[in-house]
Amino acid sequence: MMLYFLYLLILIISGILAIPTLILSKKPSAKDLLDKVAPYQGWFGVIIIFIGLIKIIDLLSEANLYFTFGFGGRWVLLLVTAIIMIILGFLLGFNLINNYVLSKNPKSQVTGKNLITKLLPFQNILGIAAIVLGVLLLLMRLF
Repeated sequence: MMLYFLYLLILIISGILAIPTLILSKKPSAKDLLDKVAPYQGWFGVIIIFIGLIKIIDLLSEANLYFTFGFGGRWVLLLVTAIIMIILGFLLGFNLINNYVLSKNPKSQVTGKNLITKLLPFQNILGIAAIVLGVLLLLMRLF
């Protein structure tokens, strides 16, 4: 139960980190806090990728249980959430991934840069979706 709440907290934080310009436009005083978190954004993104991958593996292994007991809609919602986490993790951690993983292979580096270019326009939408899904899943769990 506690891990689930931690998962939702990480999901909401990743959504907040993905929409800094939107947050700053609404609340300029948040700049100091966002500046403090920015150096760790890459590591947080990598961690989010791993959490999303683990959640997908977990969901695939338990798919029969969800559908057998009539929770198929919840399973789909959790799967979408995990996919969003992986994409947000890639967006947040791209510079770190590029420096440590992709820089060793020029072809991978070009592929990564092409992918990040395609995903960047959706960063705000994915960030907002992560926050909304986090709150929705929290409310579903509590009620």
